[in-house]
Amino acid sequence: MTRLFRLSILVAWMALFLSACGPTATPTPTTIPTADLNGIKDYLLGQTSALVAAATQLQAATNRYYQLAETTAFDYTALWQSRQNDVIDAITAAREAWITASPTYEKMEGIVAGTPALAQFDIDLDAGAAGDEDPENAVSFDLVLADGRTLPKPGNLFGVTESALWGTEPAFAAPVEADWNGNGTLEFGETLPDAHVLKASADLLTQMAGKLDEAARAWTPTETDAFTALVVMVPTMSEYFASWRDSRFVSGESSTQRDFNVISRLADIQDILGGLEIVYAQVRPRVETIDTAQADQIATGLRNLKAFVADIYAQERNGRRFTPEEADTLGAEAQNRATAITGQISQMAGALGVPLAE
Repeated sequence: MTRLFRLSILVAWMALFLSACGPTATPTPTTIPTADLNGIKDYLLGQTSALVAAATQLQAATNRYYQLAETTAFDYTALWQSRQNDVIDAITAAREAWITASPTYEKMEGIVAGTPALAQFDIDLDAGAAGDEDPENAVSFDLVLADGRTLPKPGNLFGVTESALWGTEPAFAAPVEADWNGNGTLEFGETLPDAHVLKASADLLTQMAGKLDEAARAWTPTETDAFTALVVMVPTMSEYFASWRDSRFVSGESSTQRDFNVISRLADIQDILGGLEIVYAQVRPRVETIDTAQADQIATGLRNLKAFVADIYAQERNGRRFTPEEADTLGAEAQNRATAITGQISQMAGALGVPLAE
């Protein structure tokens, strides 16, 4: 999710928040105690620990591939001809680790991206653009390769590693045709990564996962953090559905999108909403002190939104291919639901006198 997109959401909901506040909206501390937010941090630390473990596995498999490429002085034609089985084993292991790491991050994205103190990790790990495509929303780093090349602001690390591992970015692929199954046709994923790009991006992803874990351990969530994460991250459905529409899951071979082609964005949305349900569960007791019915409606709304996406995902997994037009229609429905939920959350934040972070 881009920084400008986040900012536009927050500005819009700040207006609702301010309109909800009034002379009698702020309760006294003796009447309404501060929420216990330990559950948010515990959940986050569970995910950051799992991410560090998965990223370490990705790094180890990537190192195996890099060492194989070294044996042929990075002559990928010779590598494919002489060590085909070893290469496939190493890349497959790296892909399996990536498929574990990516949803692990998505489960905490709602917290990380929605918390100003942690949000830069979301940009660099999962949401930031490449500098030549969108300078204002680009990642903060350049990727320095072992062969002396530097890729300036290449895009977020999950995107770089995905597109290198599955070959959706030609600049990150090795110059060799690799027919994995020997059927005479190059199919999706039949590729060899540029070992330098893959190693550098996997190394940095692992390093950044460790830094996120450290930052999460040092972070103490506040009510402002919790309500801000909900108000910023719940109404992001249209962006995620647009990414799904443009991916191979909907657009097929005509897709030019280099990332989000391996795991459906529909799965990601469910993971993100699951994390946000954890956040809301921690502040729900506070909301109940203002309006029990509203507190129930918000919880039900989040649950139903997640179920709505889950139903679409189940259809996709059962073989249905949605059209881009259908994806837009479904995205609009999801966005409408999310907007209604966010309005209720914003009003409750205002009634509780909880300021939202800018």
